[in-house]
Amino acid sequence: MINRKAFVVLGLALASLLVLSDAHASEIDQATKLTFSQSVQIPGQVLPAGTYWFVVPTPDVVQIFSSDRSSLYATLLTNSAELLKPAEKSTVIFADRKSMQPEAIVNWFYPGRTIGHEFLYSKQDRKEIAQANQRTVAAGE
Repeated sequence: MINRKAFVVLGLALASLLVLSDAHASEIDQATKLTFSQSVQIPGQVLPAGTYWFVVPTPDVVQIFSSDRSSLYATLLTNSAELLKPAEKSTVIFADRKSMQPEAIVNWFYPGRTIGHEFLYSKQDRKEIAQANQRTVAAGE
C-alpha cells in the first residue's frame, strides 16, 4: 500500500514538472495566436484574414504558422524594437499606407516585454511604411 502511494505521489510530481516545462517553453518561444479580420502584409507576402501563430525560434527570427500550426507561411528576420513600458497583451503596430495595399505589420511585442520584433521590409516598402500612419493594437491570446 505504501509503495502504491509513493508511486502515485511520484507520478503526480513528474506530471507537474512536465506541465511547468510546457508553460515555460511557450514563454521562451513567445508563441502567440493572432487573428486578423482583414488581410495584412508581412515582408514578402500578404496573409489573408484569419488566425495565425507567431513563434520566435531564435531571437532575430519570427515564424508564422497556420491556426493549427500544420503549415509554415513565413520565416522572417527581424530587428529588435522597443516599447517604453511592457505591453499587457500581444501588441501589433500596423502601418496604414492608404493605398490599395493591406496594412503592414511593422512591429510585434509579446505580452509583458518591452523588447519586440521589427519586421524587415524591402527598401520600397520601408519608404512607404515610414510615411504611413501607424496604429497600435493590443490583442491576442
